[in-house]
Amino acid sequence: MRWWRPAAVTGGLGVAAISYVAVDYLRHLSPTWHERLQPALWSILAVIALSRVTSYRHWSAEFRAAVPFVASMLFMLACLLFEALSVRFVTAVLGLDWHRNMHALPDTGQWFLLSLNEKLPGPVVEILRARIIGLHHFLMLFMMLAFSVLFDSVDAPGLGLGARYMFTMAVGRLLRTISFASTILPSARPWCATSRFPVPAYPHRWAQKYYVPYASDPNAIHQLIQQDMAYADSGEYLGDYHPDWGSMSFLIDFLRPTPAEGSSWYSLLKKAGGGCNDLLYSGHMLVAVLTAMAWTEAYGGLSSALIWLLVMHSAQREIRERHHYTVDCIVAIYVGILLWKMTGFIWPGSSAMRNRRLLKLEKIQGRLVQAAKDSDMDEVRELLKEVELGNHQNLNKSQSKYMWLFSCAITFSALTIVLLAFTWTSDG
Repeated sequence: MRWWRPAAVTGGLGVAAISYVAVDYLRHLSPTWHERLQPALWSILAVIALSRVTSYRHWSAEFRAAVPFVASMLFMLACLLFEALSVRFVTAVLGLDWHRNMHALPDTGQWFLLSLNEKLPGPVVEILRARIIGLHHFLMLFMMLAFSVLFDSVDAPGLGLGARYMFTMAVGRLLRTISFASTILPSARPWCATSRFPVPAYPHRWAQKYYVPYASDPNAIHQLIQQDMAYADSGEYLGDYHPDWGSMSFLIDFLRPTPAEGSSWYSLLKKAGGGCNDLLYSGHMLVAVLTAMAWTEAYGGLSSALIWLLVMHSAQREIRERHHYTVDCIVAIYVGILLWKMTGFIWPGSSAMRNRRLLKLEKIQGRLVQAAKDSDMDEVRELLKEVELGNHQNLNKSQSKYMWLFSCAITFSALTIVLLAFTWTSDG
């Protein structure tokens, strides 16, 4: 049984989440109203959150979670940088000619959705096609979940929940990068590479030696298996453009820059985006599943079921619009669920919090019974408050001063992260 919270508090988070998704969808129905309502909604939510900062009782728990939070964030940024490098590499290494000539893989999930379009009523098909929710929505929903610790809607610390989310995300992105860089698969959108990546048309010298001679000739493949050596004479290798990147010149073989793209290696990584190969598994779906898992474990209720429905809607749209093959979405769903289950040691969730409170309750049981016998309701309230707060409030005045500064810094940083995440991911 979940530790008791006021119904108005627990219900408010679900209403806020639904309101956010609904207001943001107005950009497709009525851009004018969207421009009016979205800033108003975010302003209201920000003001409500700020109004709770001074009365929040778990800043000491947040302080202890700050180091894992920062460490998880740095680990996630490192994994995202490695992913961006690998996205550019798998697109560039084979050259644009390979992307132009390679066919998309057969995907029975796409066939199934196309068949449903013929059988389902028109309005249902339009709902399935509608861009109701995207990457930035799931990120914002998690932000709202983390901020809800201010209202005791979820268990503190919020930074602990954020640390678990980012650490799990980082591990998931790292495993994803290893997966799609290990075997290069053609995109479900064959025109993507030509329109987005001005890389050389011919393969990199690594592919010229180890892939091209054995790509389609059965006899060559058989002989390669027998000799287990790259025996074919590839002739003179076609070279690439080599800008002066100083200490970062080792990235040239991975990024394959061209003169038209400028002289900055960092600008190339920023342009990587989602890549133009099939990136097994879907990063968008990983974010969606981790958000749904966090919401289910921390909050639960009907709103969690709604978020899982949105996850399923997002998955079929990824397949329908050929951003990913069906296998990418399926793998992302079960990988996200398993990874979240494996990282419970970072933020233990409501069950562990409840066990700690029950242990504390056992310790004060005698005092609580005696206070009840004496009809000392003030003492009962103080004891129950001690159970709720645990040992988080054992601070002297000096510590409280520093904790106040910490709370202001955390609130400002968190709101900045929300603003940056919303700005950088608003295009999906």
